[in-house]
Amino acid sequence: LYDDTDDDKVIDMYLTVSKGNEADGTDHTWNEVNRYSVYDYDDMNIDRYKVEGVLQIDEKGSGSAAGAQKAEQKVPNVTVQIRGQTSSRSDQKSYKISFKEGAGDYHGVKTIGLNKHVQDPYRFTNKLSYDLLKTIPQLMSTRTGFVHLFVKDDTASGAGNDDFEDYGLYTMVETINRTYLKNHGLDENGRLYKVSFFEWNENPEVMMAQTSTTFDRDKFEEFLKIKGDEDISNLQEVIKKIHAYNIPIETIIREHFDEENLCYWMAFNILNGNYDVGARNLYIYSPLNSEKYYMICWDMDGSFKNGFVKDYEKHEGESLSRGMTKFLGLALTNRMLKEEKYRMMLTQAVEDLYRNYMTADIVGQKARQYSRVAKEYVLRQPDFKNALVQDADVYDKLTSGIGKEITENYNNYYETLQKPWPFFVDYPISDPDKGTLTLTWGASYDCGGEQVQYEYILARDYHFEDVVFSKRGLSSPMDTIPLPQEGRYYLKVTAKNVSGYSTQCYDYLSDEEAGEVYGCYCFSVEDDGSITVYEKEE
Repeated sequence: LYDDTDDDKVIDMYLTVSKGNEADGTDHTWNEVNRYSVYDYDDMNIDRYKVEGVLQIDEKGSGSAAGAQKAEQKVPNVTVQIRGQTSSRSDQKSYKISFKEGAGDYHGVKTIGLNKHVQDPYRFTNKLSYDLLKTIPQLMSTRTGFVHLFVKDDTASGAGNDDFEDYGLYTMVETINRTYLKNHGLDENGRLYKVSFFEWNENPEVMMAQTSTTFDRDKFEEFLKIKGDEDISNLQEVIKKIHAYNIPIETIIREHFDEENLCYWMAFNILNGNYDVGARNLYIYSPLNSEKYYMICWDMDGSFKNGFVKDYEKHEGESLSRGMTKFLGLALTNRMLKEEKYRMMLTQAVEDLYRNYMTADIVGQKARQYSRVAKEYVLRQPDFKNALVQDADVYDKLTSGIGKEITENYNNYYETLQKPWPFFVDYPISDPDKGTLTLTWGASYDCGGEQVQYEYILARDYHFEDVVFSKRGLSSPMDTIPLPQEGRYYLKVTAKNVSGYSTQCYDYLSDEEAGEVYGCYCFSVEDDGSITVYEKEE
């Protein structure tokens, strides 16, 4: 399937957009399509706006629209809409381009994803991850490539000229759908779910039977978007078993998952340092007449960012997003990784990938190859204005260090095996009559069976300098203190085992002023002594 792909080739796409018709929802302008994020559409409770388009492709990548203007294709052959989640808030949008019925395809692909990856400082890490996946037998990849996009807007007032606007560099990704399953030799009638945000929890208010009068498909798809067979009962049964602790996790894994696929999926995302994975950015697939589910990687532009994070003092990917820890918040892998058998299998997968498929040399060579392609686009308009790295020397320095990140992530994995597991802080309980505040949090698990003790700091600032209370050496996950005065407070809880390894709570502060502060739980004491928990910003 990948034989005809050229990893560092850039193809040119020329897209002429026009208003379609109300029947298929394409009666919109290009400006309307680009105006809203997916969150706006959710708030308005409407489908994403689309336009019709004439898509013409120059695989030679000449960089000139002259050939496209003379092309025979005049009748709209595609529809176009924005794609992505948080990225849809950016000025530069990503697009979903779907070929119309009977209008052909592109190398067997009926739906093309064009991703701008504005949060990727290098604009090639998603492609790098997919190209690495192509070589790994235990995992599935997608076809991907670099695209230079030109757009001519015939929906604008005064349109009619032949000018194409340069939209810069995109990464084309084969959309995972029924066509993808067929092209990759999988069951096109199988079960397929795109994970929006799913931690393998039961969520009884959402996961009830489809036959129930209270079942709400829209609510269900806030967690899992149904992309294949419509019957979700099989997956619901698996989720129930995961939470039935009388059923050994070994039985559940053996009957409903491919343990090798699961371990290699985790190992791959551990080694590439992908901080934005686990509860999102993957697909779950199961052949229709099978009881087993498989993980398919998706949207990996949160990978290979260690160097950027350090140099730019960002917080993405730090602490709880390293090593094995990033998967401990999922009910499935939390149960799984408490068993030594599966930790050993995960370690074997990490070792196999590190020594054979994702060596520092392999990754470093590909990163240098792709940086030569992407750099010229990143450092010129229209991409330059939104580039996270705008200096050529810095870009070269950071991309040349990507291969070394594999070793760093490899070492991070082994460190997380020694640490106690993270946990969540509970809602603080105040008793204004007694003048007390009770702080509780989840118990930390330790793989080595070592005793774990807790310490916490309660402060008036997120730098934890204006300390109100603190305590160390707690053997149980709770403490009761005098009720603080009215105001906002920041709580940091740490678990430490006998060997001296420590971990923070899962909670983190995220707002415009503080950025992201990991291991920080924020709440306010009101004037009547009640508690208000700080809600994270989107």
